[in-house]
Amino acid sequence: MSVPAAAPTITNANPERIEVIHSTENIIDAYLQALHNAKSRWDCFSDVNSLAVPVLIKSIREALSSAKSTGIKLRFVTEITEGNISQCKEVVTIGEIRHLEGVKGNFAVSDTEYIAISCAAIAASSTTTRNSTESQPTTTATAVPHAVYSNVKEDVQQQKYVFEILWNKAIPAEQKIREIEEGVIPDRTRLLENRDEIINEIRRLNNTVSKLSICSGFGAMQMAYNYLFDSYTKVVEKHRTGKGDGMRWIVNMDNKDSLDLVKTFLNEGIHVRHLKNMPPMNFGISNKEMAVTIEKMEGGNMSQSFLISNEPLYINHFNSLFDELWKNGIDAEDRIKDIEEGVDTDIEVVPNAATAREIYLNLVSHASEEILLIFPTIKAFIRQEKIGIIIALREASKKRNVKVRILMPHADSLSEDKMQDLRQNRDKNIVIRNIEQTSGTKATILTVDKIVSLVMELRDDTKETFDEAIGSSTYSHSKAGVLSYVAIFENLWIQTELYQQISESSRRLELANEQLKIHDKMQQEFISIASHELRTPVQSILGFASLANKAQIEPIQACKGILLEAYKLQQLTNDLLDVSRIESGASLSYVMEKVRINEIILNIVNAIRVSLKQGVSIETGLGANIGGVGSGGIHDNSDNNKEIEIYADKIRIAQAISNIVGNAVKFTDRGTIRVESLVSVDKKRVEIKVCDSGNGIAEDILPNLFDKFVTKTPGNENKRGTGLGLYITKAIIDAHKGEIFAANNNQAVGATFTIVLPSV
Repeated sequence: MSVPAAAPTITNANPERIEVIHSTENIIDAYLQALHNAKSRWDCFSDVNSLAVPVLIKSIREALSSAKSTGIKLRFVTEITEGNISQCKEVVTIGEIRHLEGVKGNFAVSDTEYIAISCAAIAASSTTTRNSTESQPTTTATAVPHAVYSNVKEDVQQQKYVFEILWNKAIPAEQKIREIEEGVIPDRTRLLENRDEIINEIRRLNNTVSKLSICSGFGAMQMAYNYLFDSYTKVVEKHRTGKGDGMRWIVNMDNKDSLDLVKTFLNEGIHVRHLKNMPPMNFGISNKEMAVTIEKMEGGNMSQSFLISNEPLYINHFNSLFDELWKNGIDAEDRIKDIEEGVDTDIEVVPNAATAREIYLNLVSHASEEILLIFPTIKAFIRQEKIGIIIALREASKKRNVKVRILMPHADSLSEDKMQDLRQNRDKNIVIRNIEQTSGTKATILTVDKIVSLVMELRDDTKETFDEAIGSSTYSHSKAGVLSYVAIFENLWIQTELYQQISESSRRLELANEQLKIHDKMQQEFISIASHELRTPVQSILGFASLANKAQIEPIQACKGILLEAYKLQQLTNDLLDVSRIESGASLSYVMEKVRINEIILNIVNAIRVSLKQGVSIETGLGANIGGVGSGGIHDNSDNNKEIEIYADKIRIAQAISNIVGNAVKFTDRGTIRVESLVSVDKKRVEIKVCDSGNGIAEDILPNLFDKFVTKTPGNENKRGTGLGLYITKAIIDAHKGEIFAANNNQAVGATFTIVLPSV
């Protein structure tokens, strides 16, 4: 391939242009011309092999010397190695030279021109030997070299800027030459991002040191065991032979899973300590170098990047940091013993409220079985609801089936709405009980799964936000400490149960006391009424007997009067005996048989009709269909239902109906009393209704109408019975598997009693 024989003409007068130059001779000519045109500076950037050019090529060497003599500043940046150190020393005699690691490429720039030379051109030039008599070199290169020339102002300015950056980054040649010749390791910081390079470099570091300190997470310890463990044993071996200080390791031992690996390190003679609060990075430090990464290396995976440095500033900093962490650590053997025995002494004081808040939410969000929580004040509950604790509790309950128990003071007007919301939205897993708000030291106490506790001091309950209100907090994994708080909670929980039981007992006692007072009052009224009821017939009997004895009335008339009053005494006596049997638990005697209920009703009505007061009438409606059409939904005198039959004790059921009808007659001064029997459409039940037109039933006794000694009727205070009839009546109806109830008539006077009985 032919090349141009002559170099291009390059002068400052030429217009701006960019040109590609071929052949070594033309490139050298262009280089010399640009150097000749330089006014104040000539800056060269050369790789490790290119620095030989100004030394070996006579014309370039002489041009550089000439430029120096005219005051032009000559500067060179290259990579100085053992292979080119002699050439660097020669270049130092004509200009200033600096060292930069990993230099690639070649260019030179002056005030107004720039030339970049390819590696092929440099290779061709490097075959030229120094000839003291020749002004031009000869070359045997087979590659086609080329260079790029530019005098475009913007290109020149850009390359001048690039060179200044490289120059400022480089170190003086004298320093690098001394490091090479004297074996001095330079201060430098490197970022390694190749896995094999990282492993090899860390191994190299470990093999050259006699003291090594490492602080890492458990994942980094696993990685070290997988890739570097044999290099650590060499450090320990040096210590055993008295040639070093050995090896120390700080790691977080938070569960039993980490124990086996830690024991392996301990068995090799590596000193290990446990630290709860680890720094956010993994680092190793010796007296010579340090390595650091922010990657966690979970599962023992190798980090993708490591920062390695031998700069004293870094080494001193990380050595001081490690020593401080080491002081705060717990000996690994003690930690292992605590974990294996289930005694965890991990206690941390958290002075920062924001940190405590994060721990608080994190603990609740990761609970798996049980949350116990004590709010010291209702305002504490409100503040913690604002930071999301209540939502987190609900999610724990619903999504992970966590049991949540809360103790807190009774809600006041400020928090009633929030409390109502919590009560309405909580599920079966959330139980809230109230405790009395205490004075003195207050704190929110949280325990989770009986393995961790967080106690947050209440500093100022008047503050609106969580961070402002709380002081320092104590975060603990200590088994004894956590179980102590669990015991405190359980004691308070039991106290609330006892308090509730006592409150309920007190309430029941108060209610029973009120009932006793009412009962006592009723009993006193009963005694008064019963005395009157007993005294009246007795006095009448005595009166009739006295009159007959004195022959003031006919004996037959006296006998009738005595017999009537004796019946009254018998009725009262029978009622008292019935009540006594009912109260003692011995039921009344019943002889159940098939009876015709309408026949019983008619007999009772006919017997009572003769004793009705003037202005009072009684009528019947027997055998109607319940829900039928007609007046009031009742068919009177339905032939199909005339003979309604039920299973009953004829005497007792008559006694019950007679009591109801008798009361209606007793408390009705004017109007009509109606007695009805009704049968359901399916023939399965019978209703007996007694409706009067008296003054009705007092509202205050209506709920207890069928209790003993209830004897009050509005407007009829002087017409009181013993208060036993309805009590006995209900017992009889209950024994027949029936029902009885009463109500005042709507928009009318009087009351209606209804008896419901099963039919045959």
